[in-house]
Amino acid sequence: MPRAIRRGSWWRRNGFDPGLSMRVVLDTDIVVAGARSDRGASFQWLLAGLERRVTLLLSVPLCLEYEAVLTRSEHLRATAASAADMRRLVDALVAVAEPVEIKFLWRPDLRDPEDAKVLEVAVNGRADWLLTFNVADLAVAARFGINVGRPGAALRVTRLASDGRKG
Repeated sequence: MPRAIRRGSWWRRNGFDPGLSMRVVLDTDIVVAGARSDRGASFQWLLAGLERRVTLLLSVPLCLEYEAVLTRSEHLRATAASAADMRRLVDALVAVAEPVEIKFLWRPDLRDPEDAKVLEVAVNGRADWLLTFNVADLAVAARFGINVGRPGAALRVTRLASDGRKG
């Protein structure tokens, strides 16, 4: 398992609990960033899902994409992890995630057809947040009432909401 996942909980240390009612889809780029570094908001969201502080939503196709991308040689070298370590990370995500059955295919005109996997999980899973670094291409999710944002911005917004502060 990547060393970043083995470390202590940022969420516990900072007293932040967005609650299980927050339903989140992590784009593959967020999972990769979280696995590669424990210093950013991507890691914080990944850990929140693993600790069940948010409800992660996941489909079979998205899970397979996570595994295929995480086990690429460049990510294995960057994390000093093995392919088996990355598969264990994916297994851990599957163990805590709420499975989403894709009943309806939402295929609006997306530049990258691979983005449809993430959008379909968000729509069919009634996500509150779709976290991605590819905000421009996935902004269409807002049509379905889903917040789309980068992990850092989403963390700030949800932290403000959970603290009861405004502004």
